[in-house]
Amino acid sequence: MPLLINGERIDLARPAGDMIRAYPHLEEKAKLLRSQPPQIVEPKGLLYVQQREFAVTTPKDGSVSILGSDDATTCHIVVLRHTDSGATCLTHCDGSDTEAEVSLIMSSVKSFSNTTGCGRLEVHLVGGFNDDRQLSQKLTNQLLRAFDLQPDDVHLVTFCVSELNDREEKDIHFPIIYGIAVNVKTGEIFPATFPEKGPDEALRSAHVLTGARLTNIYDAKMEQLHIGPYFWRPFPHVDFWLEQDDKQILQLLLLSCFSESFHIAPG
Repeated sequence: MPLLINGERIDLARPAGDMIRAYPHLEEKAKLLRSQPPQIVEPKGLLYVQQREFAVTTPKDGSVSILGSDDATTCHIVVLRHTDSGATCLTHCDGSDTEAEVSLIMSSVKSFSNTTGCGRLEVHLVGGFNDDRQLSQKLTNQLLRAFDLQPDDVHLVTFCVSELNDREEKDIHFPIIYGIAVNVKTGEIFPATFPEKGPDEALRSAHVLTGARLTNIYDAKMEQLHIGPYFWRPFPHVDFWLEQDDKQILQLLLLSCFSESFHIAPG
């Protein structure tokens, strides 16, 4: 079944700019989202989702009321929600295996929902900017195609990605929104920052560095964070990396070092 806007199937053969012009309400919604100052989300009731992680829960959850993620430059943050059950999933995608990741989050939300009854599946895409290598646009297109291939109708509600999330300063492009949160109880989505990115931030980050695939970090029925076992192989060329200064490491490792959020890039 297709990816839909206002009940119409999206023509993915058209450039994204043409699609936006055909559905101006999406551009207006993106503009409204961009205009909101980021809210500071404190740890109570928050489940923070890192890159290549996802979490899904429902309004019945007594422990988690907010799902959120940030530090997205070329990455995209995806929220998928079923309007009847309220089952909500948030994930932080980097383009490593987009089609498989979309199928995984679809299955996770559907496991908490009756998709043959009332309600519908709605998707919100936020992140990316006009980066020099067009990595953001590539990921945007991958996500649109992946949702379009799903067996269920999916309605695109928020589209604040790539050129719709871009600002320019001194000839350097930056994202406007680096992070978002979703209120699981109400479905409200808003720009957000997170003073704490735990629990177990270092352990979870190390998991990504092993080349891990997208991982579900939350058991909504037990209301427990869980991190499965993973294997750390010897780090190649470790002597080379230890000899580099911070600036060189940023240039080598980050996709868009000048556009990273302030606590990643120097200054």
